[in-house]
Amino acid sequence: MSDTTPQEYVWSRREELVTLTLDLLAIDSSNPPGDTRDVVSEIEQFLDPLSVDVERFAVDPAKPNLLVRIPGESDHTLLYNGHLDTVPFDADAWSRDPLGERVGDRVYGRGATDMKGAVASMLFAIRAVAAADTPPPVDLLFTFVSDEEVGGDAGLPALLDAGALDADACVIGEPTCEEGHHSVTVADRGSIWLTLESDGEAAHGSRPPLGVNAVDRLYAAVETIRRRFGTGPLDIDAEMEPIVEESVEYYAASMGEETARDLFRYPSINLGVLEGGDAINTVPKSARAEVDVRLTAGVHTPDVLAAIRDCVADCEGITVADVSWSVGTAEDPASPLVDAVASTAAAVTGDRVFRRSATGGGDAKKLRKAGISTVEFALGTDTLHAPDEYVPIDALVDNAVVYARLPAAWGSRID
Repeated sequence: MSDTTPQEYVWSRREELVTLTLDLLAIDSSNPPGDTRDVVSEIEQFLDPLSVDVERFAVDPAKPNLLVRIPGESDHTLLYNGHLDTVPFDADAWSRDPLGERVGDRVYGRGATDMKGAVASMLFAIRAVAAADTPPPVDLLFTFVSDEEVGGDAGLPALLDAGALDADACVIGEPTCEEGHHSVTVADRGSIWLTLESDGEAAHGSRPPLGVNAVDRLYAAVETIRRRFGTGPLDIDAEMEPIVEESVEYYAASMGEETARDLFRYPSINLGVLEGGDAINTVPKSARAEVDVRLTAGVHTPDVLAAIRDCVADCEGITVADVSWSVGTAEDPASPLVDAVASTAAAVTGDRVFRRSATGGGDAKKLRKAGISTVEFALGTDTLHAPDEYVPIDALVDNAVVYARLPAAWGSRID
């Protein structure tokens, strides 16, 4: 296709891209159980006619991963990553077929936007690159992984542990855009997941003063944590300020500016689980809570965790039974990868592309901690994990064009 641009190539095969997306959606890969063998076989069949190197890698036979390599003209490697599992669905809650249905200019189905649609776009980018008369300017590695939706170890973590991801930069096809509102995710937030337990004294429910209510005691401790840590502004690094401001501007459209600003300027503290008591007419002797704390990248999570432990120690009858934590990560908004993705997406869509933080954290965090510069980008909708999840066909096409243009855009910025 010497005289054919990636955009012309993808647009001329628009219907084939829709068909591929529907083929992927037709295979139920809900996680749990997360069996992706049939999806991987479908992708292998699609790639079979192409001159690319394809390898299966599995630590769990039911959850294989697929690696696709295309050698380029330099020793730099650009990695594309997409996951093949989806969250489960209740078919009765859908008005469309959760295993794929085209209606007008939309494709419906579980995973349409998160993220089998983006995977289909990546596969078309592979085909566009493979059809070119010259090799790409950089080496390309595509990984289609399992087990992402439950944070399992059979997917990306297994590839990292095996040293299979020798790359300089990565773009993950997670949905980062809503219709008419586009972004590339350049940061994620840190987290602290606490399991708290409380002890009390049992008594009859008609005589509560004779006991100590463990549920009341535990809830009061959570409120103390909220008061001490949820109301004080975070100490955000100067280099994070541009990301925070752009994140606030991006999220203000959906949640209001004040809420968006609080989300990144303050810790978010959510009581996700509260358990205790055996009957309505007894004073509970014990209780358990699970609390989710999120922190903007640049905030040192261990310092906050130490302060929370001191706070819990001041609460009578409360202990920290378990804890897991992570530190938020971020890319320089002006880095070659961020600039290449944002600029290419803006050129393809004709719209502004925000460079913002995610509100949570996922595989991008794992890759950054492994030393691979990473962003998330895919056009899509805000229907991920919801009934009647869908992706506009134009988004599938534009994603494929962006992914196909990225090797040249990124390669020109690292020369």
